[in-house]
Amino acid sequence: MVKVIGVKFKTSGRVYYFDPLDLPVKAGDGVIVETARGMEYGDVPNDPKEVDESEVVAPLKPVVRIATDEDKRLRAMYEAKEADAFSMCQEKIAAHGLDMKLVDVEYTFNGSKVVFYFTADERVDFRELVKDLAYSLKTRIELRQIGVRDEAKMLGGLGPCGRLVCCKSFLDDFRPVSIKMAKEQNLSLSPTKISGLCGRLMCCLQYEQSAYEAIRSVMPKPGREVNTVDGVGVVVENNAITERTKVRLTMEDGSIDVREYPYTHLSAPGEPLPEVALAVKKTEPAKDADPDAQFRKEAANNTRRGGRGNTRDRKPEQKPEQKPEQKQPQQKPEQKQPQQKQNPQKPQNAQQKQNPQKQQNAPQKQNPQKQQNPQKPQNSQKPQKQQNPQDPQPPKQNADGSAEGQKKQFRRRPRRRPNNAPKAPDAPKADS
Repeated sequence: MVKVIGVKFKTSGRVYYFDPLDLPVKAGDGVIVETARGMEYGDVPNDPKEVDESEVVAPLKPVVRIATDEDKRLRAMYEAKEADAFSMCQEKIAAHGLDMKLVDVEYTFNGSKVVFYFTADERVDFRELVKDLAYSLKTRIELRQIGVRDEAKMLGGLGPCGRLVCCKSFLDDFRPVSIKMAKEQNLSLSPTKISGLCGRLMCCLQYEQSAYEAIRSVMPKPGREVNTVDGVGVVVENNAITERTKVRLTMEDGSIDVREYPYTHLSAPGEPLPEVALAVKKTEPAKDADPDAQFRKEAANNTRRGGRGNTRDRKPEQKPEQKPEQKQPQQKPEQKQPQQKQNPQKPQNAQQKQNPQKQQNAPQKQNPQKQQNPQKPQNSQKPQKQQNPQDPQPPKQNADGSAEGQKKQFRRRPRRRPNNAPKAPDAPKADS
């Protein structure tokens, strides 16, 4: 075991180990250490600790000193100059017409070097740009090309989850992420849903990958035959989150049903079922295939009765009374019955319009048994009622068919053109 101290050179960056020696270094202090770029100012996030030698990159460099007030003042001064250097570099890039995007600028601790970080799709020839920057800033210039993931780590931002991106907040280094992880986790393969701000696959895909791999190694594979409490079936799908397996079963009547079981309640064909599955089968009451079937049945009855609300929330005592009896007087067939009795009157009216000769011959052809009934001839002989002096007599008619005492109505004839009216000129004929 080796005693080390972690040092971070940026708010979001990797932690590097150094040898604290005998210095009283504690969490939150600033230290001056020697790196490949020279003397650097770093922050100590944690107290000194002991780690395994395999985690330390040899040789382990020591801490030069604890940062003083003068060191902190120099650091603040050069950090203020970074904004001016950033704007100057952007103007130089536009003047040279280079296809590159400037991301960040960083001064070293003593101001002996300025590092410019940029991104570009292709290789860029920036030799002339370095000369202009060195002449303007009067110091050493370094241009370093980075990837899109490093750009997102430097700039930061909000991820699809609504929180700060992981690479900016706590990730020390990037880990490989593949599309296979999204497939095994049953995620959408749409690039817009599994990509981060950098345009690459989200780093959080590999957080739960080990858990998915562990549970899938225990669950039966799709297409394999398994033994269930309802018989032998074939595995259709596995759900790693709920740890349940869908099995396609062939019932006794020949129908096919798909049911879901915990993977711990399944066994290979020919092997006995686990005791857990047998115990659950004895204690578990019979359930409907559809747990919401009773609810939908009650909701359908409620809509027929004209009720509202959720039937689950109602108390048994407050159930609405049966209302189908109120709809009985609204039945339409009963209202049409008096209309059916008016149909026999039509042949009576039709007999009145018939020729009177036929009406005189009609009583001779009737059945003699019917003529013995004194009531029926009275109903059939309707012309005798017109001879009753008490009945109102119809008004007398004129020769033209109009009632007596009523003005004669004349129909207006269409206007005719007089014979002496000029005729319209004929259209000229075309010469043949």
